[in-house]
Amino acid sequence: MTTWANALIDLHLDRSWTFRFDNAKTRAGLCNYTDKRISVSKYLAARYEDDEIHQVLLHEVAHAIAGTRAGHGPKWKAVAKELGYEGKRLHDGAIANEFAPWVGTCPAGHLHYRYRKPARALSCGQCSKTFSPANAIRWQERAVRRSASR
Repeated sequence: MTTWANALIDLHLDRSWTFRFDNAKTRAGLCNYTDKRISVSKYLAARYEDDEIHQVLLHEVAHAIAGTRAGHGPKWKAVAKELGYEGKRLHDGAIANEFAPWVGTCPAGHLHYRYRKPARALSCGQCSKTFSPANAIRWQERAVRRSASR
């Protein structure tokens, strides 16, 4: 994947941009304008097919080309399409939930994961579109193992 990322950077950006893996557990990629760095979650990269990773890289390179103010607006969409990006604005695939120290369960048994201790009462969005005490999530802290870096 590093080879792909560097090839995309060489093709579409200048040499000041770099690539690296990061420790994100809920997002696939990031375009850091300050450091001029494209990064991809090492945890999620291990789960995805090559085509999915390529799409994440295209998404982030499109951000770098479109600029900081483009967000996911028309300019970014045009650049992304030109690069061959076929995905959506945001990643909606798997997250690295095995690393989440907080696991919640609603009365219906739906599981929810958090990386920080929930600060307020939450209810299950699958059971009710609005907050509902009847669908309150009960949180438990768990010990998580740390994975070796890639």
